[in-house]
Amino acid sequence: MTVLYLALAYLLAAVPFAIVVTTLFGEGPDVRASGSGNIGATNVKRLYGWELALPVLLLDVGKGFVPVMGAQLLWPELGLWWPAIVAASAFLGHCYPVFLEFRGGKGVATGAGAMLAVTPGPTALAALTWAVVLGLTGRSSVAALTACLMLVGVVWWLDPAMLVVALVLGLGIAWTHLSNIQRLLKGQEAQVVRPVRWRRHPDDGPTVDDVLAQGPSGMVEAGEAWPQVRDEASVPARADDAGEE
Repeated sequence: MTVLYLALAYLLAAVPFAIVVTTLFGEGPDVRASGSGNIGATNVKRLYGWELALPVLLLDVGKGFVPVMGAQLLWPELGLWWPAIVAASAFLGHCYPVFLEFRGGKGVATGAGAMLAVTPGPTALAALTWAVVLGLTGRSSVAALTACLMLVGVVWWLDPAMLVVALVLGLGIAWTHLSNIQRLLKGQEAQVVRPVRWRRHPDDGPTVDDVLAQGPSGMVEAGEAWPQVRDEASVPARADDAGEE
């Protein structure tokens, strides 16, 4: 029975919800052929925005959470090793889905869902870390790897019994992000979202010519045209605003 449950956990996680959601509700390109080509929520965000990326993210989290929580409820006598194996099965299902010739996503959301079922407190802190780092850097890979380190550290401190599970999933996520790590080392990893700006960019305000065109009172002197208000859309795109992959 447990072997059958592992197979079901794998098959559930192998369902490419990014393709399902964007096919049913999106009218844009195939996520496998556009952006990074990844079937995760990050690529859906890049191509379709949060409107479709958020449900994909929640469904991918559910891939890990539902089977691991079910394993604990159905076989509590098997101890921690059993939900850990189910978590690994769900992770492999998302990253190497049989329905897509074993070419899947990075496993961050599914791994987070699995850890949420076994150690919710540290996982919530890791998820918060992911959101903060993503907002500051705009790079999903940096956010994911930082969150993994945070998860391992907090689990070691608060829930050491789950440390091996956190380490295994963390190493798995690092493995699926090897290409991202290589681009980071080369300085070639681009952004997925626009990072938070703590101060105004020089292009957002008046230019020197705009200031010189004003009189002592700050008004535009006679015969001069009002300086045009700069719209963000008129500012040339910068190189670091490109897609992640």
